[in-house]
Amino acid sequence: MPAQSKAQQKAAGAALSAKRGETKVSELQGASKDMYESMSESELEDFASTERKGLPDKKD
Repeated sequence: MPAQSKAQQKAAGAALSAKRGETKVSELQGASKDMYESMSESELEDFASTERKGLPDKKD
């Protein structure tokens, strides 16, 4: 399932980075923290790899 906004894609990228141990979980906040706790690494990869071109800044 691809991300539906640039904000979602960015939050998924931050959560994925924490899942992989590249950043600290304590640095996450808001949506990225929720995504980290509720989504698998493969789901986060799908969201984070979404092409940003043409996506709205935020989901309505």
